[in-house]
Amino acid sequence: MLDRRCLLLAGAGLTFAPAAARAARPLGPDHPVVDAFAKAQAFNGVVMLGRAGRPTYARAFGLADIEAGRPAAVDTVYAIASISKWLTAVTVLKLVEAGKLSLDAPISAYLPDYRADTGARITLRRLLSNSSGVPNGFTPAAKADPTLVKARLSTAEALKRFCQGDLVFEPGGRFDYAMTNWVIVLAVVERVTGLPFQAAVREITLGPLGLDALRADDAVAAGPNTAVGYTADTPPVRRPNDRQPYMAAAGGYFGAASDLMKAAHAIFDTGFLSAASQTALRTIEVASDHYALGGRIRTLVVDGKPHPAGWETGNTAGYRSVLGHRFDTRQTVVVLNNTSMSQKTLDLFADTLFGAVTPA
Repeated sequence: MLDRRCLLLAGAGLTFAPAAARAARPLGPDHPVVDAFAKAQAFNGVVMLGRAGRPTYARAFGLADIEAGRPAAVDTVYAIASISKWLTAVTVLKLVEAGKLSLDAPISAYLPDYRADTGARITLRRLLSNSSGVPNGFTPAAKADPTLVKARLSTAEALKRFCQGDLVFEPGGRFDYAMTNWVIVLAVVERVTGLPFQAAVREITLGPLGLDALRADDAVAAGPNTAVGYTADTPPVRRPNDRQPYMAAAGGYFGAASDLMKAAHAIFDTGFLSAASQTALRTIEVASDHYALGGRIRTLVVDGKPHPAGWETGNTAGYRSVLGHRFDTRQTVVVLNNTSMSQKTLDLFADTLFGAVTPA
């Protein structure tokens, strides 16, 4: 019998992309809940379940490239969007462990050219939890000049143009999902390491963990195994995915489902991070949004009992993603989509796959 939530989700499906276009050799036995969801939603993407970093079920549905008729496969690469923030936070925590950064020092200690009055009040803890009060100067600037999204600004130029407005609230006062938080973090990482941000993340986090396929460069974005992002309209329309290097910390990375599963296990379950860093990564900083550093911490109610889980999501240019990881059982759910599905729908689906009956 299908889970009740899966049946409730069935009414909001998209109508394009043939459900029959799917990977020929899925990993693991049939999963009736996944199959029912994929059929009801006309789902395009990948679902992967596993434990301790090892997939136990993986299946691809629909198309990675609708115009070309290229089917999705379990190793298809998707933009992971804001899951990139989680990788950024882990990199910062490693730099804290190395004594090069402090979560609670003013950013003016690392960026002496930053605006002095606000730089003395903002910390990495507040930036990594989207609670700094720094205004989002990028969005109004891009609306006034749409060419900005394609402009190859340096980190220093982006920092000066978008990130130094008057604070809109006292740091720590509330949640504000502003990209400018992450441009500042990127600038700090580059300053203390002396490396371009992507190189620093590769050297500090991705390389040591063997996550070589998680990348933020143009080559992977346009690669032959990368899914195309679409609107949810009928017929679907390609969505532009303009990304510049200074945006990488906020949402620039791409990867396959197996990369995310491996990352969740490596970061949450192993000794890669110190005990203090694990505590910081799992401590909710903004209760209203369950937000910690670079991602959310949720409590899943399974069989009437609470179970904490890391909950990373991504939403950009038609790509949608969920990476959920239970801390107690080391179970992981990864859901990737490229047709602008509702993030809430994907979250509820992931809840169902964990056996959680109510979101929390």
